[in-house]
Amino acid sequence: MADQEEEDLKMALHMSMQHAPPEPKRSKPRDAATGAPVTSPEDCRRMQRELMATAAEKRMMEAKKESPASNSPVSSSKIVKSTQDVSKERVLESNSPVSSSEVVKSSQYLSKERVLQSKEANLGKEEANQLFSMTFGSGVSKAILAQWSNQGIRFSSDPETSMGLVQHEGGPCGVLATIQAFVLKYLLFFPDELGNIASNTPQDLGSRSFSRNRHVATDNFASLTEDAKERALMNSMCEILFLCGNNKRAVIATLTILDVVEVSEDTRKDEVFTKALEGLSIESGSDLQNILRVDTYTSQASALQRLKTMIPVFQSRMGAMLFLISALLSRGLDSVQADRDDPSLPLVTAPFGHASQEIANLLLCGQAVPNVFDGRMDLGGGMFLKGIATSVEVGFLTLLESLNFCKVGQHLKCPKWPIWVVGSESHYTVLFALDTTVQDENELEYRESQIRKAFDAQDQSGGGGFISVEGFHQVLRETNIRLPREKLDHLCGTGFIVWSEFWQVILDLDKSLGGLKDSTGLMGKKVFDLYHFNGIAKSDLNGSQMSSGGETPVQRPRLTKLRVSVPPRWTPEEFLADVAVTSGSGGNESGGKETEVAKPEPPQHAPLVDCIRTRWPRAVCNWVGDPPSIV
Repeated sequence: MADQEEEDLKMALHMSMQHAPPEPKRSKPRDAATGAPVTSPEDCRRMQRELMATAAEKRMMEAKKESPASNSPVSSSKIVKSTQDVSKERVLESNSPVSSSEVVKSSQYLSKERVLQSKEANLGKEEANQLFSMTFGSGVSKAILAQWSNQGIRFSSDPETSMGLVQHEGGPCGVLATIQAFVLKYLLFFPDELGNIASNTPQDLGSRSFSRNRHVATDNFASLTEDAKERALMNSMCEILFLCGNNKRAVIATLTILDVVEVSEDTRKDEVFTKALEGLSIESGSDLQNILRVDTYTSQASALQRLKTMIPVFQSRMGAMLFLISALLSRGLDSVQADRDDPSLPLVTAPFGHASQEIANLLLCGQAVPNVFDGRMDLGGGMFLKGIATSVEVGFLTLLESLNFCKVGQHLKCPKWPIWVVGSESHYTVLFALDTTVQDENELEYRESQIRKAFDAQDQSGGGGFISVEGFHQVLRETNIRLPREKLDHLCGTGFIVWSEFWQVILDLDKSLGGLKDSTGLMGKKVFDLYHFNGIAKSDLNGSQMSSGGETPVQRPRLTKLRVSVPPRWTPEEFLADVAVTSGSGGNESGGKETEVAKPEPPQHAPLVDCIRTRWPRAVCNWVGDPPSIV
């Protein structure tokens, strides 16, 4: 029996190392093994390790012969082989006995992994045509294709907007803004990790979280290093692609033409790629079939390594289109079509070539659903409209909600991190905060809800808004309110307590006694900062910045800082004019910052404010300089 297992083991290892299918193994008569010596489990494991060591050494020698100069990029196939060797060693070095059947299963599994992780092939004709048709449609104009073929994923060169991706062409903003939102997640809330991520370290990009303690990021964007920004971009792209692949796989689409491009030490990759892409155009499915190289990864570490070597490709003029294609293939073309309510329409909308809501949702939540509400809406007769199924890392707000064209659900409106893609009728931008507490519930509003709920539970008047003295004492006990004797006697003097009178007493009662009087003078008003980034290069319309010809303004991305004041829902509007917060304050009323009574700046308005109010009703905004632009 031991010989039988040993032979099975050798055959499994032999199969895993060779490319051609082996000859069928002839069955060995059972009685032939009767007199065979019995091999101990320890000997079996030792033999397995020796066989694997020999195989690994052989592969290393072959790889050394085939590999070019040591400083050349590592190919994805070598990364995959390295990953497989580590996985095999982990199986063989286990303390528990390893049977030959387990090794065979592991070999078969790793063989399957090799197929998935090292798939390097062009798309089939049918798949390429389907990809082009569902993305652009049959009547797409050359102008729209040019927009999507001339937009790289590059950071701004201006120090004040160095954390932002620049958009030069209309159309791909939905892709760029979503990547931008994830990039900000890493730059703002995981800055330490960006300097410590090893290219071969397994990553868990979708489940990162901080404690519930307050975290305030820095706004010194000019201090960001190029390495940190590149790592943030790699992590963001990898996280989005695995999100589209249901956290099981990521497809990375690049260009076959770049496989044969040679880069010398004294030449920059981006310059070489730019020259290699001269004259390249995509106008049909057959063009996609001819130029696309598709690699599929089930390991985040391998995908990150591939993205690292391919960053210059995504920085090239084909970058935005390649990333959209990668996301669609990661999800699977059939799955994308199944996500949609109307799969007959192209994902890139006519007539201006903008990214549809389906593209934005695919990159935000991993599914190409067309709606922004939570869950799905039952229309009856077995028909449903599909919305956002789960919570998300970064969110989404839209001007269309303020115009009553849609309703954004809580999944997108309240994401894990205070970062939102902002949609207008024709453009996508990004809104974000440095302080994680901006999404915290208003403390005094929550307290008011508790007290009101306890009061209503004792209201036996059929909604009249008053309760008995006995019920009132129950309310005080449940809500831990300690009224001074004179106030208690005053409220109970008539034999019943009216809500409006009780509420006025609560507003004047100090918080230490269970009331809502705020020693800071804010009375529950939240004051915090938001930042808005518009990456399109024509968004800076400041007329004082003229070009050398003196005719058109300088075109550059814009970052606008907004001071946002949000009164509690029960506060009169005129209260907004009573208190202003010093410029050093950020966050909410519990931050302990000093306050001063002063005449506040008059509220300012722009379409972005309407978007902000869909998240924080009654918000009042102020900024310095030109209004923030969402177009």
